[in-house]
Amino acid sequence: MSRPQPSESGRLPSHSPTCAGCGTENPAGLALQVDATEAGVRCVHRFDHRQEGAPGITHGGLVAAAFDDLFGFLLYRVGELAVTRSLTVEYLRPVLLGTEYEFTARVRDHAGRRLRVDAEAVDQVGDKVATAHATFIVVDLQHFEQGMATTGP
Repeated sequence: MSRPQPSESGRLPSHSPTCAGCGTENPAGLALQVDATEAGVRCVHRFDHRQEGAPGITHGGLVAAAFDDLFGFLLYRVGELAVTRSLTVEYLRPVLLGTEYEFTARVRDHAGRRLRVDAEAVDQVGDKVATAHATFIVVDLQHFEQGMATTGP
């Protein structure tokens, strides 16, 4: 793992193959595919039966996980390693299974080690179904090396 370089527009690499949000080798993960945009990052995602909460509706914790992972992709855009300090999600409408939603995120401000970010998810007709706001704290590489020491490569 190394400090990311700021990215240009286009598809961004997963955080790791086993990441619960974007890893392609995690059978319980969301497998988000995220693109860098001029304003931040974007993905289109369809939750399936594995993410069900109430019948036909995505579990709110997995909607929050999608936002948190999307925010992680903003770190590629600014070239920082950081961790989530706080995450607030507002659920405006049910997030239905089998329906495509567009998730977008952007940096609100970056001061010192604090990075504040905003996101929203909209349905196919453009109605907001959820919003999220988070604060990330910039950390050094050793923060992540702690986890690698216990889980291996």
